[in-house]
Amino acid sequence: MIKQISITFIFLLILSSCSSTISTSKKEYILQDSKKLKSNWTIDSKEWILKNDTLTGNGSLSPWGVLVSKKQLPKNYEIDFKVNMTNSSLFEIMLNLDKGKYIRTYLYQIDQNIVIGDGIYDKKDDSYGKRGGKTLFKKTMKLENNKWYAVKIKVLNNQLFFSVDDKTTLECSLEKSNLNQKGKLGFITNGEVKITNLRIKYIQN
Repeated sequence: MIKQISITFIFLLILSSCSSTISTSKKEYILQDSKKLKSNWTIDSKEWILKNDTLTGNGSLSPWGVLVSKKQLPKNYEIDFKVNMTNSSLFEIMLNLDKGKYIRTYLYQIDQNIVIGDGIYDKKDDSYGKRGGKTLFKKTMKLENNKWYAVKIKVLNNQLFFSVDDKTTLECSLEKSNLNQKGKLGFITNGEVKITNLRIKYIQN
């Protein structure tokens, strides 16, 4: 009996490690140590570090600080974390990054908005027009430096829900807005930003 349980556990472990998605139906993904950061993420900016459960990114107006997952997001998922734009005006969550196109979900301090947009990303080019993109939906929200915000994102049946502090919310249909329905996860900052309690959860449809 013990041997059978051990074999089953090893099989599930192998299945999880070979999965093409960053989160599986067996467990949620939580970023807690630097080994996971190095093995599961592509650090394009060379400026993202994980220390004491806090992920810190440093970017500038050019180049932005960019961090991209190596595996895809599940079809249906939840992402939640806390973020502090300690010294930046833009913090962006890249959703469903695939073939240079992604969904922009971001906090924009200059215009005091949270935004859903249609983005492009050329990892080899930092120039204007090669990263970022147009705004599709926005909602006013007071955003400050050195303040923690709780971010929640859910994609279910091609419907995107994006909320900050459970009080300012945007949503849209991926299909109707012609947005990517699959791809990887990424983060962008134009200054210093801190992220903690990052969790990615598979949602069973």
